[in-house]
Amino acid sequence: MFNLKERGTTVGREIVAGLTTFLAMTYILAVNPGMLGMTGMDAGSVFTATALSAAIATLVMGFVANLPVALAPGMGLNAFFTFTVCMGMGCSWQLALTAVLLEGVLFLILSFCGIREAIIKSIPENLKIAVSVGIGLFICLIGLANAGIVASDTGTIIGFNNFNLSHASALLAVIGLIITIILYVCKVPGAILIGIAATTIIGIPMGVTVVPENFKPVSLPSKPLLFAFDFKGIFMGANGFEFAVLGKFIVIFITFLFTDLFDTIGTLLGVAEQGNLKDKDGNVLNAKGALIADSVGTVVGACLGTSTVTSYVESSSGVAAGGRTGLAAIATAAMFLISLFFSPLFLLVPAAATAPALIFVGYLMMKSVTKIDFADPTEGIPAFITIMAMPFSYSISKGIMYGVITFVICKLVGKKIKDIPVVTWILAAIFIADIIFEAVK
Repeated sequence: MFNLKERGTTVGREIVAGLTTFLAMTYILAVNPGMLGMTGMDAGSVFTATALSAAIATLVMGFVANLPVALAPGMGLNAFFTFTVCMGMGCSWQLALTAVLLEGVLFLILSFCGIREAIIKSIPENLKIAVSVGIGLFICLIGLANAGIVASDTGTIIGFNNFNLSHASALLAVIGLIITIILYVCKVPGAILIGIAATTIIGIPMGVTVVPENFKPVSLPSKPLLFAFDFKGIFMGANGFEFAVLGKFIVIFITFLFTDLFDTIGTLLGVAEQGNLKDKDGNVLNAKGALIADSVGTVVGACLGTSTVTSYVESSSGVAAGGRTGLAAIATAAMFLISLFFSPLFLLVPAAATAPALIFVGYLMMKSVTKIDFADPTEGIPAFITIMAMPFSYSISKGIMYGVITFVICKLVGKKIKDIPVVTWILAAIFIADIIFEAVK
């Protein structure tokens, strides 16, 4: 069913890969309830919605797309939901969930029509490789920041902390990275997963892995916030229908739409490049099924009571552990379902234990940079901009945005207009319009 032999993998390897991906992204189970809870949503209900929506979307990814990609409520998108939409713009969390639902429905339609797949195919080959490399640096930076290895209070713009007991998390992450490197060089199967487990255990005496008193690993899940939507709030203000209210909702809707679209596209391109999950034409295998899974996840997530569900770059850690099929995704989904009842156990894994996996994946994804044609400046410069922008803007979607715009500019100046696909022209125009809109907003 999953073409294991064809893709050169085994059941055991896929399960290890699925577990690795889950452990690398398990932080969302702790972060999302805390963040959305600031809007007035019940944190326990959000935890249940987070785990369930991640499990359902990832199961769809595994069975429909047969790709080792996991999904969950996206970081960045949940911050926009909380701090911009609810706190900044004064919208209720019910209205924010309504925007997430409508975005998911529209994406589902576009996915079935093949429009999102066409966008992926329109991205030039060198940019696709650059997206993979950029994501590698991006998630490496996430790992470094989560562990406290890099910080902005070191006397420079950003620098490395000293590895001493006052920075126990950073020290533990470095120890975990050394363990992971040794295991990988020695070709130990499941090196990344073993590294996460070992680092978690080592963190106990260091005080980084915190085991509560009277620790009980089992707990019953809370009831999710089912169908808590506010459709009237789309256009109805205190004085009835108001264009300003509708305009504000459209801004919210479009922001959710574009961020989710290009975060997902970037993740799929990165994982496909790393795991060689491409067809003979260089396109992502089963891209339509993957995009449908992403859309279904967002719709289900909104119905359960959580922010936009998207594909996770941490899936790269599972691919690095050998994941090549949807069976890895199904293993990840199973862990999310189990986490509903064992949340205290899974939440023991500190960020310092998953950081080495993310940092090491940066190396694995960097290897494809040699395939980029840097000799041709009209190809090399857009690729460089894409790679540079992702970690420094802390955004996959912005990396794609600046890369596509630079690609069009370079091809125009280099008199290679024929190299620019029609959809790429359209994307560049949309991206430029978005930059102008943000500048004048």
